[in-house]
Amino acid sequence: MKINYYNIIFFLFFPFVCLFSQQEKGIYGNENWLNIWTEFNSTDQQYPEPTQIISGNITKDTKLYKKEIYLLLGNVFITDNVTLSIEPGTLILGDFNTKASLVISNGAKIIAEGTLTDPIIFSSNRGIKKNGDWGGIFILGNSPTNRLEERSKLDYGLNPSSSEMILYGGTDKESNSGILKYVRIEYAGKRTKNYGYFNGLTLAGVGSETILENIMVSYCQGDSFSILGGNTILSQLVSFRSKRSDFKFNYGAQSFMTNSLAIKSPYYSSSDGASSIYLASYNNKEEVDLTKKGTNLEAENLTLMVLSDNLDADTNVGLVHEAMYVKEGASFSMNKSIFSGFNPAVVLDNKIVINNENLNKMGFSKMYFNNCQGNIFTENISNNEDLENWYGNNAFANVYSRGLNSVTFIDVKKLDQPDFRLRINNIIAISFTE
Repeated sequence: MKINYYNIIFFLFFPFVCLFSQQEKGIYGNENWLNIWTEFNSTDQQYPEPTQIISGNITKDTKLYKKEIYLLLGNVFITDNVTLSIEPGTLILGDFNTKASLVISNGAKIIAEGTLTDPIIFSSNRGIKKNGDWGGIFILGNSPTNRLEERSKLDYGLNPSSSEMILYGGTDKESNSGILKYVRIEYAGKRTKNYGYFNGLTLAGVGSETILENIMVSYCQGDSFSILGGNTILSQLVSFRSKRSDFKFNYGAQSFMTNSLAIKSPYYSSSDGASSIYLASYNNKEEVDLTKKGTNLEAENLTLMVLSDNLDADTNVGLVHEAMYVKEGASFSMNKSIFSGFNPAVVLDNKIVINNENLNKMGFSKMYFNNCQGNIFTENISNNEDLENWYGNNAFANVYSRGLNSVTFIDVKKLDQPDFRLRINNIIAISFTE
């Protein structure tokens, strides 16, 4: 389909309209909710030496205190239905030499409730930190997945003393694995020889009573957030400079995500492709029960962007990829969200048949596609006329533009205190016509 850019419309709003519109698309808030608790310059952070070591299995209720600095040594398992509580402002360092990880086993809980001014921080114990310095955090619940067995084994080579420690899945959609709030996870995602990359935060079979909000994963070598099955409610998540996907959903995940941010940087992303959002219902059909629910994501007010000093050059040499990749069997409803600077905005698996039945399972409405090299395509097929016609329907109220990040968002350059909310009064909207 040949696309020409004309019918340029300049939007001029009065201040009170600007404020309302600013909250209409992308991340929102009367104040910049990224202030204080996030850290976009963590490479400059120097943390104190550990004063306490955590290792092995924790089999009784345990509390970590802000006054101490903790070192995770090897794979640490919270087991036997106990609770790990962490005070606001506590610092936990993952050991580089043992590639430490923290596993909250099925039935156990983590209560990591930081505050705006005192976030809980998980980071690397190396002086010069790099992506993949340590493992990451796993939370295993007993909410359903679409796998053949009711309970599945987490296959990351964690070597627990009992296989019960790495089982996830069950029948309780509302199961409660605790609280993660105002938490930062830095430099996780170690690489393993036989099991691939760990992720910053893996939620496997986690239920809807688990509180998951204001969580930042930065400089992860694997995926920032990996959701395997379960029924999760995700709010104000931040992924920054992940090597791979920012948000990955698989194995029948039923998730609602709102007011969340992902920033991709071309020189930090994997050369073999890294989507901001990756949706799948399985890796192999033989693994799952196709009569069970496939993965479904309901999302609103997301901002996904590529942050680059020279976006055109980075795109031309293949360093920029799609914002969202959708595999066969997955469904979604994406509303009031921004995809900015991607190549293209969305890629659909070529096994997905483009017909009304499937398109009705993949909803884009009130979207803002900005400065993307193409909008929505089927993988390896350049003719996207059917998709353009469908999602370009006025009923969906999707908007397309070519604005630079510097004029589209309030402040993307000052990483010590960025503001990625939409700067609505400087937007130029472009309607696509033949």
